Amino acid sequence: MKKVLIANRGEIAVRIARACADYGVRSVAVYADADIDALHVQRADEAWGLGGDRPADTYLHIAKLLDVARRSGADAVHPGYGFLSENAAFAQAVLDAELTWIGPPPAVIARLGDKVQARQLALEVGAPLVAGTPGPVKDADEVLAFAQQHGLPIAIKAAFGGGGRGIKVAHAMEEVAELYASAVREAVAAFGRGECFVEQFLDRPRHVEAQVIADTHGQVLVLGTRDCSLQRRNQKLVEEAPAPFLTDAQRERIHAAARAICAHAGYVGAGTVEFLLSAGGAISFLEVNTRLQVEHPVTEETTGLDLVVEQLRVADGLPLSLSATPAPRGHAIELRINAEDIGRGFLPHPGRITRFDAPGGPGVRLDTGVQAGSLVHGNFDSLMAKLVVTGATRAQAIARARRALSEFRIEGVASVLPFHESVLAHPDFAGDEFCVHTRWIETDWVPTLAASPRPAPTEQVALQRMTVEIDGRRVQLGLPPALLLGLSTGGAAAGPAAAPPAASVPGVAAPVSGTLQAWQVKDGDAVAEGQPVAVMEAMKMEMQVLAHRSGRIALLAAPASYHEAGAAIAQID
Repeated sequence: MKKVLIANRGEIAVRIARACADYGVRSVAVYADADIDALHVQRADEAWGLGGDRPADTYLHIAKLLDVARRSGADAVHPGYGFLSENAAFAQAVLDAELTWIGPPPAVIARLGDKVQARQLALEVGAPLVAGTPGPVKDADEVLAFAQQHGLPIAIKAAFGGGGRGIKVAHAMEEVAELYASAVREAVAAFGRGECFVEQFLDRPRHVEAQVIADTHGQVLVLGTRDCSLQRRNQKLVEEAPAPFLTDAQRERIHAAARAICAHAGYVGAGTVEFLLSAGGAISFLEVNTRLQVEHPVTEETTGLDLVVEQLRVADGLPLSLSATPAPRGHAIELRINAEDIGRGFLPHPGRITRFDAPGGPGVRLDTGVQAGSLVHGNFDSLMAKLVVTGATRAQAIARARRALSEFRIEGVASVLPFHESVLAHPDFAGDEFCVHTRWIETDWVPTLAASPRPAPTEQVALQRMTVEIDGRRVQLGLPPALLLGLSTGGAAAGPAAAPPAASVPGVAAPVSGTLQAWQVKDGDAVAEGQPVAVMEAMKMEMQVLAHRSGRIALLAAPASYHEAGAAIAQID
């Protein structure tokens, strides 16, 4: 390959562009309107617009991505993580366009992406596994029947998906129906399919995974384990490698199962096999992520292997750089730096970053997709950067992480930096015993952090397009609205436009800039103060909208519509 189209955005697109430079190939970035000046656009060798501002019109639009590949002369496509990275149809479309797909074969993605088929494959190779439904369930009644047979808690999971989307855990019978409906909604919104299956949920488990890399010559290698137990709503916040406090037998069981599953599936490229580890030591296969993981840097730091360059080597038909599982070099911890307001329940916090002072020093690595002046857009994931710290021991890595956090400054948007400081000081995480589990944040961590000031509504940055002629050639030009306004006034110097006064918003206000997923009431219903009336989604998170007072509700917005924070979506009279 000579030129790689990066079908993604943010920090992972920056990471891939750097790997392309290291490997000696050119990189092509793509961007939504809001990302026209994003860091990944600046780091790539060239950048092409996708003409739109929402995922469906940009980073999820297969035809647009392939058209950019054709026009730019790219001969390979790297999907990163999220978006289309686990979409078998996209992988096949790339191959049909006679381009190199930097990932597993489409058939492997399809088989492992179907969580029911992946469970069956795990059973075939003897991987440890909890009880589950043999296929997708038809309705909430089937979920209830499974719960009555096997007991609670149970996990309702999207059959096609990943990244923690479309997963709901029911701890009480009365919440099963709504959680099933919520899982279906999330699955449809994220993956275009709503089928869900059910399995037993191990209470207070750890989340442990194995990094796998496989080449086209039949070699399947496990590079080690990671612990990703610190998560909220199935979204990981802290990851580390190697997974601490495992016995040799547990580590070998995880390695062997991960290797067997991937070998049996005919896997090629980088992938991750995930497991749950109960408090009693029981291990259960969870899923296979057929892509690069967000947390791959901790494995890189403890193995000395550049996983993205290794992906490029595999796609070029070269053998793996290693022939055996390496012994870990020290310990690494990754802290995801999201634009979320901890004091408001991790509420997404889009806006423009006014200050971004990154830490440095021994053992500190920062993979970032933003800088001072960058826009964190409400249409996309809240991840801004990943702080990765490495030490000779876990204790040294924790000490360096505390030091790095003390140096880190982000202003303009809220961030999870205070949460990480709290976790690194907590004995459950930093003590002599590892007491963290996948619901630790919801059940054991006691938040005492203040809410961040809310920003003004995010400015609209959708480009205005017009057709112009340049040297006799017809060209489409996209310009920010503010620049067009300057042109229309003859370019006269003017002071900044005065922002309209913030009007009081009557009725039920959108709590965050995002998409109205579903109404939980009907137009004209009587509602009580505090009653959930709608579900909104922003930055990969679902949240309930509550009635601010009692009365009769009039719905003002349709499902699937997008709204800025504070916009009235209903009126209660």
